[in-house]
Amino acid sequence: MSNQTIATTAADPTIAAGVSQFLSPVVLGLQALAVNGKQAHWHVRGANFIGVHEFLDTLVANAQAGADEAAERIVALGLPIDARLEAVAAKGAGTGVAAGFSQSADTIRAVVADIDKVIADLDAAIEGLDEIDLSSQDVAIGIKKTIEKDRWFLVAHIAA
Repeated sequence: MSNQTIATTAADPTIAAGVSQFLSPVVLGLQALAVNGKQAHWHVRGANFIGVHEFLDTLVANAQAGADEAAERIVALGLPIDARLEAVAAKGAGTGVAAGFSQSADTIRAVVADIDKVIADLDAAIEGLDEIDLSSQDVAIGIKKTIEKDRWFLVAHIAA
């Protein structure tokens, strides 16, 4: 039996720091999207109610899954991620999602604006990670594909 210590991660600390810099905003934005998406789910009213109400649960699940994947990538590289309520609330400040009941078209516009903020963070991550860590860039690309599809499904409810 060997007494050798095994490193907790094979990642270069500089790479890990870069990944954390780009993926942390993504994690926080997705967590905020999940919370605000659930708020919208509970309070949507009017046209397309069932479709919007049910799809918002899909959006929430996808946002949570994406946040988990991005956070686990940071942790796998040996760094922590602070996604406590205070950090998520700060990131999610400025949402247009209503505190109460809202017509479906207004709800969709508010949720799409929140999605667009996450997509901006994902675009920054994809660009920034291109020279730092391609595996982490793949994580961001995969999340972006899912979130953009969700955006499309929501916008289709109000598109002319």
